[in-house]
Amino acid sequence: MKEDVIKKLDNVYEAKSLIEINDLMGYTSPEELSDLRDVVNELVNEYIIYYTKKEKYILLKNCTNLKIGKLSINKKGFGFVSVPKEEDIYIDEKNINGAIDCDDVLCEIVDKKIKREGRILRIIKRDLQTLVGTIYFKNNKIYLDLDDKKKKLDIEINPDSAHNVVEGHKVLVKVTKELTKNKYRADILTIIGHKDDPGVDILSIAYKYGIYPEFGNEVEEELKDIPDIVDNSELSNRRDLTNEIIFTIDGDDTKDIDDAISLNIKDDSYILGVHIADVSNYVKEHSALGDAAYERGTSSYLADTVIPMIPHQLSNGICSLNENVIRLTMSCVMEFDKTGKRINYEIFPSFIKSNKKMTYKHVNNILMRNQVDEGYEPYKDILIKMNELAHILRKEKIKRGYIDFELDEAKIIQDEEGHAIDVVKRVREDGEKLIEDFMIAANECVAETIYNMDLPFIYRIHEDPKPEKVEEFLNLVKILGYRLKGNYKNFTPLAMQGILKELQDKKEYTILSTLLLRSMRKAEYSKDNLGHFGLASKAYTHFTSPIRRFPDLCVHRLLKKYLIEHDMSMTTIDTLNTSLVEVAAHSTEREIAAVDAEREVDSLKMAEFMESHVGEEFIGIISGVTNFGFFVELPNLIEGLVHISSLKGDYYNYIPELLSMIGKNTKKSYRVGNKVKVKCVAASKLTSTIDFEIVEERDDNNGDKEQES
Repeated sequence: MKEDVIKKLDNVYEAKSLIEINDLMGYTSPEELSDLRDVVNELVNEYIIYYTKKEKYILLKNCTNLKIGKLSINKKGFGFVSVPKEEDIYIDEKNINGAIDCDDVLCEIVDKKIKREGRILRIIKRDLQTLVGTIYFKNNKIYLDLDDKKKKLDIEINPDSAHNVVEGHKVLVKVTKELTKNKYRADILTIIGHKDDPGVDILSIAYKYGIYPEFGNEVEEELKDIPDIVDNSELSNRRDLTNEIIFTIDGDDTKDIDDAISLNIKDDSYILGVHIADVSNYVKEHSALGDAAYERGTSSYLADTVIPMIPHQLSNGICSLNENVIRLTMSCVMEFDKTGKRINYEIFPSFIKSNKKMTYKHVNNILMRNQVDEGYEPYKDILIKMNELAHILRKEKIKRGYIDFELDEAKIIQDEEGHAIDVVKRVREDGEKLIEDFMIAANECVAETIYNMDLPFIYRIHEDPKPEKVEEFLNLVKILGYRLKGNYKNFTPLAMQGILKELQDKKEYTILSTLLLRSMRKAEYSKDNLGHFGLASKAYTHFTSPIRRFPDLCVHRLLKKYLIEHDMSMTTIDTLNTSLVEVAAHSTEREIAAVDAEREVDSLKMAEFMESHVGEEFIGIISGVTNFGFFVELPNLIEGLVHISSLKGDYYNYIPELLSMIGKNTKKSYRVGNKVKVKCVAASKLTSTIDFEIVEERDDNNGDKEQES
């Protein structure tokens, strides 16, 4: 009966009473009406049908003003409901209606003018399985002060689970019982450490996002059978590349090395080898190691703390392409002509012996400054040739529409006690770009190979942006006073590239490029090849980092299954068509968790760093404007809030369509992109907040009328 009711209401856009639905169904007996009532109530509880205040029913999908999504609450109190494939819905604090961060909610859209605004009608699901916080004692009971202040809950600890716990301990707990509304009892699962111990601040954030340093007893048992060196028996049926000049290029402190490169010149062609650690040889499906890698999905890099996807014994040992030792690899060797067109390729199992563990610093000295550091003399010429190829490949990518936003990243510098002592921009020179270009080339080659074979696979996809989001961005550009010369009606990769090129000499470029990036969809993993918009690639995957990303490990397994074992049976294909959907979804979910954890650690450490700089003055750029103030970003990417209450001499109104704060009487404006001088007046590691106050305006703040170009 359920399916019949849904089908009958599918094209009904006006709420119906139970009797009216009964008539639509053609039922005549009291028994049928009773059964219908039960079915309709089930559909209401499943949020397929919505029960209105007027005691009528309508399919939820036919209510354009009702949406189901996940609530994310800002530390200022307001929130957003994210709905798959739709624009987020803004929720004012007064309309949150008792919901907390990460609740699945039903919300009603109440305003569609500038941004979609809504109110929470109902909490559909609350996931409180595990929480992280600090232990405190009160009235002979044990309580948890949650780290996540957006979850306004009272948590009482079961004393039977609190052995050896002391006040100030950071713990991971599991909620076991709801006592009253927003009050719960919980068991302690793990004592993370004391809140004042070095590194516990970062570990607490990791636990919050389900990123656990421990692998468990089953994994530890399996590690006992993992060798420290490659056995000769493993080398059969692999191509011997130990006589090739092969090396790695990574950061100074990188220990998990999963990619090596080689280059040979053949007439007018470049033969590029990308050799990737064969992690799948050691991390098997249906093993404790394999299950742990799947659950984690990715390694997490939190300031200087690395929580690996696979244990360090593997990630830094037998799987890492360390210098002067034999390692098992999967190689993708590609031949390019002098224009960057791939004219031939091979993908095969191999083994290598890396000649040298190079660092970006020393490679960049050769490529950017013609300075050859000790130990790099034999490799100067090949590095220069590699850079030549990298520039050719990049030029070819740009020609087809590759978008390089060149967004800066912050690096947190900590002392031995884990205290943030500096925040700097990460350097990105030709060495970093060379590796990026070569890895993209290998990823595309692998993706195209399997796509052309029409076999189940894991793709890295980046869908086309929504036209309305790009239109909003272009309107912002107009508001800022800039006239773009290009005709941007079709939002292709080349069009996005053109927009960035026209804006690159504007003083707000850094902010604008970030806003344009935010207007685009997020990349994710998928079994279906939908292309990669940002790379202007028809088929793309992740193949080059199997030590730290599960999709790459999965891709290696698939390559072996198809290209080496030649297993392309219908049973295999049917199984993969089902399982890869879940692998892609889970991998995307774990990637988002790792990125969110990284951002939270950066915010905490930036606030910690600024605690010792309260009272100092800085020049920054307004990076965002809200109804409660505006954010100012410093050159090292630290961001702080200038609260509206701190603005003196006038009453300031928030004008969202102009991304501005404008004084009611003076008409003085603070707008996205303006440079301002600020003083740090407060910073708190505890709340991850930084507060600025305006010191003075710079001359270019009032140059809005001169900005047209």
